[in-house]
Amino acid sequence: MACIHKFASDLNLERIDFEPTTLIIGTFNPGWDNLDNYAPWFYGRTHNNYFWDVLPRLYENINLRQAPHTEWKAFCSRNQVALTDLLYSIDDADSNNEAHVRHLKNYRDDAIARYFQHLTEVNIRAILENHPTITHVYLTRHASGLWQQKWLPIVQWCHKNSITAQTLLTPSGSARFQMQKNVDSSLRDFIFKQWQHKWHHL
Repeated sequence: MACIHKFASDLNLERIDFEPTTLIIGTFNPGWDNLDNYAPWFYGRTHNNYFWDVLPRLYENINLRQAPHTEWKAFCSRNQVALTDLLYSIDDADSNNEAHVRHLKNYRDDAIARYFQHLTEVNIRAILENHPTITHVYLTRHASGLWQQKWLPIVQWCHKNSITAQTLLTPSGSARFQMQKNVDSSLRDFIFKQWQHKWHHL
């Protein structure tokens, strides 16, 4: 049985009540019940993810990391920010296969790239065509390997249609590996400064 995205019904932006100007794209959030995935919404495993700290600080100088996901959605509506991911499902995943469960339970993008081949993508181009108000698109990871294959056509389409497309430093705890040892900064502030440098003018 394929592993469907936990928030599959949100991926195509059919449930938003605003016209977005910014689209933020992640990778995948597995929806199997046996993964102990406690995220209530995108970037919701907040014990190791600073997304809801960093993004609200860019716009409103507030930290929503410990706020309920209803406040995350309200923030996005106020600031015309929409969220989606590159993948809708991992089609060759089997919830009864212990190895597959283990690979997905660590929520590592490199495990998806290494152990699975049959993937259904979110149609990002259709999202952009359906929401011509979007002028900025961001991917919340470095694009390499499998992820670059998925990201590059989006970048090319954006450039042809005068949409800015950029990659961002991951907001997860693994961003610490990008910090130089002599950097006198907390991880949350390090990620924030990296995003601030790439973010469009507000």
